[in-house]
Amino acid sequence: MPISAISGLVEKLADTFVPGEVRKPVVRPVSHCWTSTSDLYVGCEQGHLLNINPETQKVTMLFNPENYTAGNHPGSRLKQGSLDTLVVHKNGLYVAGNDGVLRRLSFKSTDLHIEEIWSSEEPVIKIDFSPDYGTLSMTTNKGAICVYKLENPGGISTIFSVCSGRFLAVDFLAPGQNYCVTVRDSGEVQAWSVEDGTNISTLHLHTQAAVLACCPSSKCVAVGTISGHVYFVDMTDVQNPRLVHRIHLYHIPVQHLHYDQEGQFLITGAADGHMFVLDAKPSRSFSVIGYTVVGCEVITISTLNIREEKQVKVLALHLEDSVDVVGQTKLETFGLPYEMSTSPLYAEQCADNRGVLKNFIIQKQRYTVEHTLCSAVLGTSNTIYGYCSQTKYIHKYLISKETSALETLNVEKEVKAHQTGPAYLCLSPHHQWLTSVAKDGVLQILEAVNMEASAHIQCHSSRTGGIQSVALSVDGRIIVTVGNSDGTLVCLTWRHKTTGKNKVDAAVEYGHSLVSLMEPVIAVENKTLALMPVWISDTESRPGTAEEKETQEISEKKMSVEITEQDESYTSTASISPSNSTWLDLKLEEAIKEESQQFASIKKDLRKGISELRKTIQGMIRENESLPDMEKLDQQEFDLDVEEQERLQTEGQEEVAKVRKEIELENLIQRYLRDVIKQECWDSMAVKGRAVKAFHSDCEVKNYPMKERSQKEMEELERVIQLRKIETVDINTRRELVEILPKNLADKEEEEDTDEGQKQGESPALIGSLSGSFGIASPYLCSQFDLHTKEEKINQILLLKDVIYNIKTAFNREFEAIYKQKEQEISRVRERNQRLQEILAELEIKENIWQPHFADSEKPERALTVQDTEIKVEKFISPEQTAKAEEHAKAEEKLRQTTKNDNIRERALGDMMGGVLEVKKADALKMDIPQPDCMSKADSVWTEDDRRLVKDYEKKIKELNEEREKYKKGLEAEMKKLQTSIQETTQSFDDALNRLFDRKVKSEMIIYQEEMKIASLAFSLVVEEELNTREAQLNFQLEKIRKQKVQSAEVVQQTKSQVDAYRETYDNAVAEDKLLDRGFRKEFNDVPALLVDQLYKLYKRRPRVQKIRTQADNFHPFGDHQGSARAASDAYNQLLRAMDDLDSPENMPETLELPVWERFCLARRTKLESEQQVKHKALTLAEMQAFLQRRLEEDERNRQAMENTLQELNIVREEKMRSQLNLTAQFLLKQGQVEVEGGDFVPDYSDSILVYRNVVEDLNATIKSLGEQKIASMVESKDFRKGIIQLEWERKKMQMQIEDLHNKARDIQMLRVSKELQKYLFETDHDSRVLHEMSVLEQTLALQEKHHKKNSKNFKRVVKELESKIKHMQEQNNKLDEELQELLVSVSERKLVFDAIAVEKNMEANTEQRYQDIIQRRKLVDLAKSQAQEVAVLRAEVERLRMKTFPALIHKEK
Repeated sequence: MPISAISGLVEKLADTFVPGEVRKPVVRPVSHCWTSTSDLYVGCEQGHLLNINPETQKVTMLFNPENYTAGNHPGSRLKQGSLDTLVVHKNGLYVAGNDGVLRRLSFKSTDLHIEEIWSSEEPVIKIDFSPDYGTLSMTTNKGAICVYKLENPGGISTIFSVCSGRFLAVDFLAPGQNYCVTVRDSGEVQAWSVEDGTNISTLHLHTQAAVLACCPSSKCVAVGTISGHVYFVDMTDVQNPRLVHRIHLYHIPVQHLHYDQEGQFLITGAADGHMFVLDAKPSRSFSVIGYTVVGCEVITISTLNIREEKQVKVLALHLEDSVDVVGQTKLETFGLPYEMSTSPLYAEQCADNRGVLKNFIIQKQRYTVEHTLCSAVLGTSNTIYGYCSQTKYIHKYLISKETSALETLNVEKEVKAHQTGPAYLCLSPHHQWLTSVAKDGVLQILEAVNMEASAHIQCHSSRTGGIQSVALSVDGRIIVTVGNSDGTLVCLTWRHKTTGKNKVDAAVEYGHSLVSLMEPVIAVENKTLALMPVWISDTESRPGTAEEKETQEISEKKMSVEITEQDESYTSTASISPSNSTWLDLKLEEAIKEESQQFASIKKDLRKGISELRKTIQGMIRENESLPDMEKLDQQEFDLDVEEQERLQTEGQEEVAKVRKEIELENLIQRYLRDVIKQECWDSMAVKGRAVKAFHSDCEVKNYPMKERSQKEMEELERVIQLRKIETVDINTRRELVEILPKNLADKEEEEDTDEGQKQGESPALIGSLSGSFGIASPYLCSQFDLHTKEEKINQILLLKDVIYNIKTAFNREFEAIYKQKEQEISRVRERNQRLQEILAELEIKENIWQPHFADSEKPERALTVQDTEIKVEKFISPEQTAKAEEHAKAEEKLRQTTKNDNIRERALGDMMGGVLEVKKADALKMDIPQPDCMSKADSVWTEDDRRLVKDYEKKIKELNEEREKYKKGLEAEMKKLQTSIQETTQSFDDALNRLFDRKVKSEMIIYQEEMKIASLAFSLVVEEELNTREAQLNFQLEKIRKQKVQSAEVVQQTKSQVDAYRETYDNAVAEDKLLDRGFRKEFNDVPALLVDQLYKLYKRRPRVQKIRTQADNFHPFGDHQGSARAASDAYNQLLRAMDDLDSPENMPETLELPVWERFCLARRTKLESEQQVKHKALTLAEMQAFLQRRLEEDERNRQAMENTLQELNIVREEKMRSQLNLTAQFLLKQGQVEVEGGDFVPDYSDSILVYRNVVEDLNATIKSLGEQKIASMVESKDFRKGIIQLEWERKKMQMQIEDLHNKARDIQMLRVSKELQKYLFETDHDSRVLHEMSVLEQTLALQEKHHKKNSKNFKRVVKELESKIKHMQEQNNKLDEELQELLVSVSERKLVFDAIAVEKNMEANTEQRYQDIIQRRKLVDLAKSQAQEVAVLRAEVERLRMKTFPALIHKEK
């Protein structure tokens, strides 16, 4: 079954559906081109190259970057973005893309060869060939067009290049107004002609730029970059700009560069609030004078030259550096005296050793404004102009002459301006015009004095971000603007009117005066600037220069961390590499080095004092550790820096608040999850899931958690039940009305149906479950053999779910009864345990009482409540809660004391009745009987009354003890009775729970059976739905293929008719050509035969046309190929030109006349035209036949596809019919009724059959009878064989008896008759003989005893003699041992001497002795063998002689 059918998709979705697990990454085509064979080359974004046949729509993968193994060259591998543009050539396929590499791909059979031709730093977006396919052009995304000639593979030339990137700033190049300079974000500085707008020159800085400014005192351009550098460009030769200097001021981008009007200072600004002041003159090498810090981030910088005061006043708009105020702006002004630029000595005195400008020189003043400004400029007469993007107004502020610490400026006048902020303000050079630009693209010029609008023009579109920057020429006649992202530079000039001519003339006059004033300075500075060398970066400079060595020495001499003791250290500034050090970093290094040398002695004294102070504090800490806990101080109390301690405490409190907030948020998330889970799994349950556990075993029974059925489910169930009722009534009515049968036959069938129904009702085997035995049988369930339609199966599933719901409900009712019983049992046990505790307390027995309780599974609602005991961490109690708890405890204690003092009832009960209303028996038995007073006296002084009192006392004591004993036994009996009762009741509950467990197992089994039937029905529904989907899809495909077949058949029919018609035309042309050939002689019958033969040869002769190919034809992939119309036309024209040569009179036979020759040439031309027409028609007919063949093949493919679809459709329909008729039924069979061998898991019933029970029983009866017959015959055969075996055994027995008798006879014959045997045989009185032998034996025994005693006596005597002899020999041996020791010592000494003297001699003697021993042993062995042989011979002779003395009895064989 296809996956699309399983997914339920039809029509077009089924054809295009791909499962997620087998779905492959989809390639994204980005380029394509046609091939000479009408195929398509397609380049994909991921680097795949495809070949597509448009007719067959077949796709071939020519290159896969995942499977391709690149060679040694890195460019031989295509990667993502390498196939953005394609072009076909006869040499191969040329490709290029974002990687900027031009490659040529050549295909040889199945191999792909990749050759890298050219590499560019810029991505290539388009390549194309010239019409002659000899030159390849390439276009880059940076605007460059390059040309590659195939004749010269070694070089590529750039024919056109434009700069790219967004304009950032524009400014006029001083002096004059002929040129303006722009900078792009890519770092390209460009000079433009104001007259015609041409780009005069471009300088690439190879870094990202941020801002630009032109110096008024020289032709120098300053460019700020993202890296924090400031580049200085020499523009004295506008066509050849040079980079002459670079300085590093920031570690962040430079945001602002501003020259004053006379070009004396260059002020820079950045986001860190640092403003550097540089000398703008090249003669001073653009040296840094100093810096000052203004607020947080510098927004705009403005300057005003005050010649009267000989200073430049600077205005800086910056953000407020306060944490409390975010986004608020402030204004700050300071002055720069002219002497800073003219006197180098004075400039050095203006800043301290760290480069900070001294405040008493620059006189900084800070101002606040009501509005938040985004731009501000400084005007004349102590005015400030600012634009607020919130109010959309330009405000004019007036600065008072009185100075204060922080002055607030009030708005003097305001004018509505740009509605799309933020806006940028700029004053004209003569300070009379206020220019504003914004994102709306509008340039607005106001009068600075009265704030009236003077001009208003739309320069750029607001959709592209409006105006980025604006600049005015010195005379104010020309204004240039650059767009934010449109890449345009706009130049504006004034149109002089009578009303505004005076204003423009004033600006021009001011400009001329300023230029004449600056001309001497500009000439000197330009000359100095032109002589400055070109700046070279550190990586390109020569090693070992003086500047590099100086920088290296400074970096090597940086002060590092010096740790003298544990908490004393001195750290220099952050370690920064020399190449990345800013001017401020180097200045700080120098200042630190100077201060270190200056204050070395003071630092030494401070370190010494700190060391002593540390020792004192450490001693105090050690002393504090030895003190008691009450006197010991905390560690934090030794902190001397109280402010730091407070700061740490504040940070700790903030961190605690932050963590508390995070914890509260996390708790909120957890509470939300808890509510969701509780709502889904607890609140929505009509029956909560719980369990019941046994008291004395591990048995546990769980109920069925159930949700309440919705109203929609109940309505659906009710609908199905009503439908089943109607169906039942309809079936019964139809049986009564439609089926007409004989009465008897009908009665008989009815009885059989009734019997079968009763049998089926009694046996659950065919039902497939035991729900009837559980008491939950639904009368509306259909038979398993009647579920054919989809609706019936769905209704059956609903009814089965209802049965399951009823089973669970019934079990839950039983479970609730058991649960309540357990609750009652636990309450009873607790009451009895309470009595047991009292009994144990009275009996003074320490014994643990078993206390039953509910487990967590039995009380699941406990999980929703958190007890204090479950929390392991210490509970946090706030001071408010502590105070409240203390107040509550005091109130309770006060109330208790008041109640105790005023309780009259308890006081009266205690005074009058001892505190109790009734005396219990147990309390009475605990009371002791008081002794009589006389018992304290001696017995001799007792009186009669005393003795009587003592007797009464003893009697009462005895009775009390008896009562106590009786009471104790009663308590013990009661205790045993209670324990037995508890044991019996809990055990009876366990038995009931076990029965409920059995009930649960049975219900589970029934539920699983019903769920299995539901699963089978659901599976059949899924299969049916899949088959329906597949059938619909096949019908759709069949209809689609049928339409294609009709179309292809029509095309084939039309093509056949066209081919037949054209074949007839071709045949006519061939026939006409043959007629011309045959009629040649008839046409020239007036010519002699000899000339006719010559003419016929010339008539058949055709010129050879040489095929000329140009170089362009070799390169052109789509050139005229053989058989094309153009090629044929060219060949025909060449043939006609060649025929002109043949038709010349020079080729005419000598005797032929000229009119005949002309007539002959005309006939030959006619024949040639006929041949060419026949050839052309033959080629056309071949093409038509090839087209017809392709259409026939297409029609055949459609026919075959239609047949396959029909065949598959029939198979699906058969499978659908089979699934509807071949139902899956569930049966309950006993173990003996299953004859299928089970596997490892579930038995396989795929090849099994189901047979009726009576067939099996009949077969079993037959097998049983045959088995009995076989057993009877086997018993008979066994008995007969048993008789045979018994007879055989008797025969063997008799043969063995015969053999035994023969052996006895033989033994008798072979018996040796000795003298004793002969005497025994001839003796008649055997008793007397035995007595005689006994007497002889007795006499012999007495004689032997006598002889034994005599021998014993002799032996004892010999033993004594031997003992004495042994003693004597031992004495001699001791003496000999002593002599032997002495001899051994002497022998060993001599042996050593002998061995040392004659070792070889001793060896020969030993060898000879050993040889003699071997010979002697050999002789003895031979002698022993000869003697053994003689002994054997003698024994044989003795045996022979002994046998002669016995008679021989010979046994004869019969």
